[in-house]
Amino acid sequence: MIVRDKLYIGGSWVTPSDPDLLEIRSPHDQSVLGRVAQAGNADVDAAVAAARKAFDHAPWPHTDPKERQEVIRRLNALREARADEVAAAISAENGSAGWFTKAGQPFLTLQVNAYLKAAEELGWEETVEPSDPSAPYDTVVRREPIGVVAAVIPWNSPFSAATAKLTPALLAGNTVVLKVSPENSLSMMLLADLYHEAGLPEGVLSILPADRETSEYLVSHPDIDKIAFTGSTRAGRRIASIAGGHLKRVSLELGGKSAAVILEDADLPAVMQGLRSGSLGNNGEACILQTRILAPRSRYDEIVAALKEMVESLKVGDPSEPDTFIGPMIRRDQQQRVIDYIKLGVEEGARLVTGGPEVPKGLEKGNYVTPTVFADVDNRMRIAQEEIFGPVLVVIPYDDEDDAVRIANDSEYGLSGGVWSASTERALTVARRLRTGTVTLNGSPISFDGPFGGYKASGVGREYGRVGLTEYIEHKSITRRH
Repeated sequence: MIVRDKLYIGGSWVTPSDPDLLEIRSPHDQSVLGRVAQAGNADVDAAVAAARKAFDHAPWPHTDPKERQEVIRRLNALREARADEVAAAISAENGSAGWFTKAGQPFLTLQVNAYLKAAEELGWEETVEPSDPSAPYDTVVRREPIGVVAAVIPWNSPFSAATAKLTPALLAGNTVVLKVSPENSLSMMLLADLYHEAGLPEGVLSILPADRETSEYLVSHPDIDKIAFTGSTRAGRRIASIAGGHLKRVSLELGGKSAAVILEDADLPAVMQGLRSGSLGNNGEACILQTRILAPRSRYDEIVAALKEMVESLKVGDPSEPDTFIGPMIRRDQQQRVIDYIKLGVEEGARLVTGGPEVPKGLEKGNYVTPTVFADVDNRMRIAQEEIFGPVLVVIPYDDEDDAVRIANDSEYGLSGGVWSASTERALTVARRLRTGTVTLNGSPISFDGPFGGYKASGVGREYGRVGLTEYIEHKSITRRH
């Protein structure tokens, strides 16, 4: 059992204001994994004060961008060297299958490298010539850090969410207080170890496991200049209202109910292979998953049968076992939430193709859910409109491409989606019509060089690459006469 009785505040390990440690239990069998300190409001005050001092009175915001990039490169190399340890820690805490956490390690490197490329290419200060050639002035445009950032991330993919916020914030010269979920206390203390070893200056970074009440205290703190949040749309609305009241900068990456549009000419075996991870990765606990399967009526029965076969072939069980594809939900209440949605689907009149509300046999000690597929789903049903956050797929029939686009767009969300077709151009034509921030064609991976984020209730702002970097930057214009 691991015991971490200190909090990482401003680059130092300090005694928390509350000496009680939170017990972290395995979602697989409820065994105790460790005991970890949790932050309270007094710890938030200390972290924000350290970040404020480091931003206002220390050199970090004014450091050459290349020096900041070097710190991030060191961090990246340190994490790569301990990739197996990172993957195992996330699997143990979250219940994420080992294949998923291991496969995610190279993507963390790609994510960081994309931000580094953007930082290297960005003109941190440049001269803009006037549009009027006779004007007796030009403009110096500076890109400067915003200030103290409160970054708040969820439990489902903690290293990815932390990387998406810490990397651009630090590259831009901000100081950061990262609030992480209590469930991720062990893996996020490992992240703190890595940043400490990478050599960040005093005060620049704090990492605090804490509950929702402490999170709200952090984002409401008067010395916070920007809030960067990933989580539910409901929580995002609350944070947006807080940010609006204080006129803080804010970016929100929120929920999703993404559609996989399978066109008539799609290669069905390839579609099924892609939807394994694209719809059921991370035990279904991911906002970008394509959980609404839109199938043409001409191939509807064929697609439903193929989904049934694919889902039933996936092993559910101990996430540490190499052949496990789907592990447990992270908490008991999350398990019950997903089971309740499965019961709701039956009540709404959807046809249960496979799965159901029963816990898989032999796995009753853990937070397990039987992977479930519903057919004959009307897009107006709650199971088609609300984010379930578990291994539950709904299959919705459509008449033609216009109908498919209409159904795909008939959602309060607009985070992600996919189009499947034998013709890339045809798939691209449909993708252009989808009101969603990210679309993948034929199962392609999401690019970390392009922007990632949502339309509608799926968020405000973007992450990844150059656009994501600029979310942490203020633009200053200095006009000077010749």
